Amino acid sequence: MGKKLLNSPSAYAMGMFAMMIPSQAFSSFYTYYYVEKIGLGLGLIAVARLIYSIWDAVNNPMMGYFSDRTRTRYGRRKPWIVAAALPFVLSFVMIFSPPGGLNDMGLFWWLVAGLVLFEGIATILWVNYNALFPEIFRGDTLRAKASAVQQGYQIAAILIATTLTPFIYKALGFGNMAILYGVVFAACMLWCMSKVQEDENARKDEPLPFLKAFRETLKNKEFWLFNIANSFAQTVNGMLSASIPFYAKYVLKIPEAQVSILMASVFVSVIPLVGVWFLIVRKMGGVRGWRLSLLVYALSVIPLLLGRDLISGIIAGVLVGFGLAGFLVSPAVLSGQIIDRDAEKTGRRREGIYTAVAGFITRSSGLISAVAFWVVGKMFGYVSGDEPGPNPETTFLVLISIVPLILLAISCLISLLVKGYGDNGRKSGFPAPGTTA
Repeated sequence: MGKKLLNSPSAYAMGMFAMMIPSQAFSSFYTYYYVEKIGLGLGLIAVARLIYSIWDAVNNPMMGYFSDRTRTRYGRRKPWIVAAALPFVLSFVMIFSPPGGLNDMGLFWWLVAGLVLFEGIATILWVNYNALFPEIFRGDTLRAKASAVQQGYQIAAILIATTLTPFIYKALGFGNMAILYGVVFAACMLWCMSKVQEDENARKDEPLPFLKAFRETLKNKEFWLFNIANSFAQTVNGMLSASIPFYAKYVLKIPEAQVSILMASVFVSVIPLVGVWFLIVRKMGGVRGWRLSLLVYALSVIPLLLGRDLISGIIAGVLVGFGLAGFLVSPAVLSGQIIDRDAEKTGRRREGIYTAVAGFITRSSGLISAVAFWVVGKMFGYVSGDEPGPNPETTFLVLISIVPLILLAISCLISLLVKGYGDNGRKSGFPAPGTTA
């Protein structure tokens, strides 16, 4: 059984499950916790998120470069992941455990310190984990299968982190919730690493020099367009997660205990819809399927404007789930193809730096989200839970629907500029029916 699991899609996907539980709980609830529960102003939250986003953008490329240059008998990626596990848990707990008696500026600086530590360590984990994907899964068919399995594990983690978290923090408090999720992360991630074996040949080649490594990456036009389009869609993922608790309170006017039901409507619906999107992308091809997923995602946020109670909110959530499922499934194969083409050109496997620079681009989503929260809050007078202003309902309708629609429309337009070709020039992220990769 142990050898059967070695480098299997399910074993690798357990790492995604491990990281997504604390990461999703963080993105969905830290703003809500600091604004609604302990009264930090939305303006200070926006500044903290801005600092977080800048730091996130800066450290990603460097981590990718160092990862590609690492040479140990355990591999290039695994030592980084194992070493970062405990610090990741501690920084996550720190964010949700501020000392009592802090004033607004004290809370702000505690949050900034927590975000900087958490994000820096999370970068080590995400860059190295994602860099393993195109290395251990070769060929479009295997990558498509591995991506589908990975998304299933990711959705399970999102469900746990979004639907169970309100019950857990209500029963145990936010600090104990963070400790519990940290223990789950550590156990699952270390098991995952015990079942992953890196390609020894990939670390034998002499890595490219610093400037050449970045130059070859930065001049790849398709890579840039692909990831810029994804960055706007990634912003929407974060905005939806962060806005749902506010949407539930101010727009749907439902009790806090029912927030889990609303979130479940989005993420439970994603589980079967991942399979639907796999079939759609296989039929249409990688690029066209990816473009369609962005378009459907854009249209799916419109019904959120019509939500007025739990039932209408659930219906809107299911529709959003369909759009989200497409965006979760469609990009992975295209990203692998970009890295493969670079390896053919340079003679080096550089998953780390490509993953990191992609992270640098897509992590700009945090900056866009922070600016959007601050601007919309200013427009409609929302400051915090203690000072919601005259029209909090409109504030969060705009943040959960109008802004995402605009961002996804931009993604759709950029996606039209991307060209991608599968085997034998076929415009696809999958092999043609009846052939093998």
